[in-house]
Amino acid sequence: MKVKTKTRKSAAKRFKVTKNGKVLHRSQNFRHLRTAKGKRNLRRLKTIKTLTGRFASKVKKMMGLK
Repeated sequence: MKVKTKTRKSAAKRFKVTKNGKVLHRSQNFRHLRTAKGKRNLRRLKTIKTLTGRFASKVKKMMGLK
């Protein structure tokens, strides 16, 4: 009998897997103490980034994919 894999809810809240299999995440260090950070840095932190390599495959496994 095959056992279903459960998704890790902590990973599901932090990451998103696209249709093509890319893993997207938001940047850290953007929540508070923003006045001490530069404007250019804050603009860079706003963008959504992609995970690559071994960690991306681990996140996909946590989400119940692959």
